[in-house]
Amino acid sequence: RGVNENGTTQRKWREQFLRRLKQVGLLQEQRVVSQVKKRIHFILLSAPWHLLCYYAEEISLRAPLQVVNIPLTNWSESFLSKLSLPSPLSQNVPNPPLEYYTCQFRNNKLERFLGSDNKETFFKTTQRHILYEILARTPYGCVNRGEVGIDRLISEEVFTAAYPLHEMPDNPVSLQSLGLRQILHGYWSKWSCWRRYQPLDHIREYFGEKIALYFAWIGFYTAWLLPASLVGTLIFLLGFVLVSSDVPRFQCFRLCLSVSFVSLQAGLLFDNGGTVFLSIFMSLWAVTFLEYWKRTCSYLSHRWDCTDLEDIEERPRPEFSAMAPMTMRNPVTGAEEPYFPENKRLNRTATGCMVIVIMVNLLIFRVFHQNASVSLTAGAISASVLNLIIILTLSRIYTSLAGILTRWEMHRTQTKYEDMFILKVFIFQFVNFYSTPVYIAFFKGRFVGYPGMYNTLFGIRNEACGAGGCLIDLAQELLVIMVGKQIINNIEEFISPKVKAWWQRNKMRTPQMAGTQTMMDVSPWEADYELLVCEGLFGEYLEMVLQFGFITIFVAACPLAPLFALMNNWVEIRLDAQKYVKEFRRPVVERAQDIGIWFHILQFISHMAVISNAFLIAFTSSFVPRLYYRYTRDSTLRGFVNFTLATAPQSYMQQHHNISCRYRGMRDEKGEYLPEFYELLVIRLSFVIIFEHVVFFIHRLIDLIVPDIPEDVELKMKREHYMAKQALAENKVQHLSFELYFL
Repeated sequence: RGVNENGTTQRKWREQFLRRLKQVGLLQEQRVVSQVKKRIHFILLSAPWHLLCYYAEEISLRAPLQVVNIPLTNWSESFLSKLSLPSPLSQNVPNPPLEYYTCQFRNNKLERFLGSDNKETFFKTTQRHILYEILARTPYGCVNRGEVGIDRLISEEVFTAAYPLHEMPDNPVSLQSLGLRQILHGYWSKWSCWRRYQPLDHIREYFGEKIALYFAWIGFYTAWLLPASLVGTLIFLLGFVLVSSDVPRFQCFRLCLSVSFVSLQAGLLFDNGGTVFLSIFMSLWAVTFLEYWKRTCSYLSHRWDCTDLEDIEERPRPEFSAMAPMTMRNPVTGAEEPYFPENKRLNRTATGCMVIVIMVNLLIFRVFHQNASVSLTAGAISASVLNLIIILTLSRIYTSLAGILTRWEMHRTQTKYEDMFILKVFIFQFVNFYSTPVYIAFFKGRFVGYPGMYNTLFGIRNEACGAGGCLIDLAQELLVIMVGKQIINNIEEFISPKVKAWWQRNKMRTPQMAGTQTMMDVSPWEADYELLVCEGLFGEYLEMVLQFGFITIFVAACPLAPLFALMNNWVEIRLDAQKYVKEFRRPVVERAQDIGIWFHILQFISHMAVISNAFLIAFTSSFVPRLYYRYTRDSTLRGFVNFTLATAPQSYMQQHHNISCRYRGMRDEKGEYLPEFYELLVIRLSFVIIFEHVVFFIHRLIDLIVPDIPEDVELKMKREHYMAKQALAENKVQHLSFELYFL
């Protein structure tokens, strides 16, 4: 439509929407801020008491019945307290939020809820965000065309933003008078708080359960990285001792390719008995970590009143409502809603899957072609850095492609849209980031051939592993990709919000205002409008999930990976905290029971880690060949290197001045495999099967022994259920009497 027509329609929708909000009962105040070229109209909305009570019952909000004097503690703090020792990580955060026994709010039982006599404080600030529920439900045009809700209006550019206000800073007289935002700034987002427990109850009280669960998860994950990084560092240091006492390292032969014996010794740092123990440890660590996170999540979910969070019928997405070609009656609500035919969605989803398969194949082709060519023409480190740059570039491209595909598939609800988008991005990023390490770990050096009969791929000879084996190449690639990605992401997270915020402020203010106006002169709604829009948790979860894959799937090649992850997470938590407290607009509170689809992705990675570590030990490391040689040839490993090398064929030596040379492989002088090769192959496959069966058995045993819900939480749930029955007993008796009378 034309510009004038579009502007008229937008004005009509805006006026209709505001008129409907007034009819619902919302109170409105309008403020105008004049700038050089435009005026910004701020509409301040507030809900009266009766409206809050109505919607609190409508969405099954839980209200307090009785205070529970159980502080939020960590397992380490509880353990140290039993030993009468102070915890160096704890801090006395002012105004800790109280925990309550709660039940679903009932307006006709208002007097039975704790604090109901004070209308100003009964509903917390995060609970007052139910006002957004009203904005999301209110129509502004034809309901059949999906012209409903503030989200659709923002997407149509009728409004530029809708957000709850941050608490404005003041000058507190005492610690008890500090606001929640001030507490979070002083006791959470500062760099000096890196070694302290996070004030999770305060985070939940200010930002809601979904954001609090993310910070609870990353804090829990970081704490579990402590033992993993300690074991990994000890194994790495142990490698130096094992290198100095390793018998095979003193056995030297003339190889058919020029090699550095320094790399041979460096390879022993990563390929020794200690890394085998670390692989087993980290495989068990991964599955145990997830089991205990389930317990922690259930504890927090109940503490924050999200255990029995009801599945409320979700509204259609604004983009879905705008693009749906037809309407259909909703079988749950009975209302006419925008509808997209299911068979068309299935066809689009199938097409999207084909695109994913094609892109994954292109990624795999890139990895094989690049590793077959780049490493032969450039230094190993340079090739790894170049590979990282390509990976990060493709990462942005594939994320945009996943967004286009998911929007095209026309998913009705935001939850379904987010799950499908996350799944697509994870598949792309899994292949993008892990394909090079997988190639080095399981394919590099496997199909080389032998002197005089080398195999080729795309016309280029296949790569062989160095003298130190493929684990040293894998360790180098992992360090460059993982640590390089972490450094780049942290620099971007530190600089990017500050640059964007500076640009946002300068766009909104005139040069004179920028030089003279202070934060005290700016109204709260104007100050918050200058902040950045909250980007959600997708990027934060994705970064941590990919890191979890690096430290579990390939830990055998890089024992220091958990240590680098630990140091990164200490920085990551502070950067995220600063963004949410100081640089983002306050997000609308979202309730959640858990971390959603990310938990299932973590489970998939933990299972992949078990299988990957089994194959790494069996086929990539020299652990199984050494064990085989020790028990069948010589327990001192003398002659082991000779056992793993074959002599080049006579035809090859004649071409090279009759000089005899050796190459990695168990072949005879004709290039045929020896019987020992097949014996080792059987042993390796047997090791893989035994390894993964043992780890999965222990995982299942832990799953059975450790209940998902702690015993004290179950007891508290029963107590809460009993109190809720007592509070609503009279109501139930009245219903029963009515039913008996009717009969």
